[in-house]
Amino acid sequence: MPEETFVIAGAGLAGAKAAETLREEGFAGRVLLVGEEIERPYERPPLSKGFLLDKEPRDKAHVHEADWYDKHDVELRAGTSVAAVDRGAHQVRLSTDEPVAYDKLLLATGASPRRLDVPGSKLQGIHYLRTMADSAALKQALAPGGRRVVVAGAGWIGLETAAAARAHGNEVTVIEPEPVPLHAAMGPELGGMFADLHREHGVVLRMDEGVAGFWGAGQVSAVVTSGGAEVPADVVIVGIGVRPNSGLAEAAGLEVSDGILVDQSLRTSDPDIYAAGDVANAYHPLLGRRIRVEHWANALNGGPAAARAMLGRDVVHDQLPYFFSDQYDLGMEMSGVAAPGEYDEVVYRGDVPGREFIAFWLSGGRVVAGMNVNVWDVTGDVQALIRSERPVDAARLADPGVPLADLA
Repeated sequence: MPEETFVIAGAGLAGAKAAETLREEGFAGRVLLVGEEIERPYERPPLSKGFLLDKEPRDKAHVHEADWYDKHDVELRAGTSVAAVDRGAHQVRLSTDEPVAYDKLLLATGASPRRLDVPGSKLQGIHYLRTMADSAALKQALAPGGRRVVVAGAGWIGLETAAAARAHGNEVTVIEPEPVPLHAAMGPELGGMFADLHREHGVVLRMDEGVAGFWGAGQVSAVVTSGGAEVPADVVIVGIGVRPNSGLAEAAGLEVSDGILVDQSLRTSDPDIYAAGDVANAYHPLLGRRIRVEHWANALNGGPAAARAMLGRDVVHDQLPYFFSDQYDLGMEMSGVAAPGEYDEVVYRGDVPGREFIAFWLSGGRVVAGMNVNVWDVTGDVQALIRSERPVDAARLADPGVPLADLA
């Protein structure tokens, strides 16, 4: 029998963990891991956290040691991409024009930053953050300190880079069209807490404003807001979300809508092609609908789930969305979905003014999301509450004397 070939398009965390899982599960065939970056696979959280803050070395972000791929007979093609998929021939064409036949194909092509298409957007000094090279360039721009930094977008990337810019000793202004930071992620209640946190650390927040353009002679010198104000800037960071890299799948005729559509086993509309990570819009059996998750944990768990499904295992990928962030002296973990419209009540347990508490988002009396702020080792209990789908008594939920395990 000819050797089976599994091709993984995308050498980020999801792709690297899929390759690792294939070997752990005993797959003895050819594993080809294709990634367009020269850097070997790495995790992205350090790019806006430890590495950007200059607290962690570059190598700490890598998924595996440099020799892991050779030792496990994984062909890592760095600086290469899958240019096309011929489903009928079960073949991919690499950017080197090399054809490769596959038995199973995993699309882990990730996402790309949304770009600001406004006057002056091509000026020097405007940064987007997605790759290790982006983070290294941004750290170089921030590290001298004393710069005027403007951040467009008050989502997770915007706030984390704002905190890093302040840690490097820069003046920081954040411009955001929503009324509070993180409004789309957690609503106005907790978004207001993050606004207070950043103001306390000297960040100027210009809420309910967007970016209309940039001024400068070659190098950016000011940001023009939608209200007509001009905010001086030596460095601009744009963090307004990402778009899934689903063009390859769409060109191949796979079903695509806000990412590549996959079932609960991460299988696409083609039974021999799978998708995982930021690019996958997956059916979530617990939530009862599709969801595309852009967080680290989704790649960490989704890559292995897809690998097992490719091997014919019975896989149900039902991990709850999970995210963590560190900003100044605030550390947090969040599980579930708490976007506006997904909940009707927020219940707090602990010291909210002192920022040591757990917040629970409820819908119809059931916990749909939870965030622990400077409180640790409770994620399992929070996720158990969400998974139970049982109505909870709000008073008991708010009482630190009642163990969370008793409410699930």
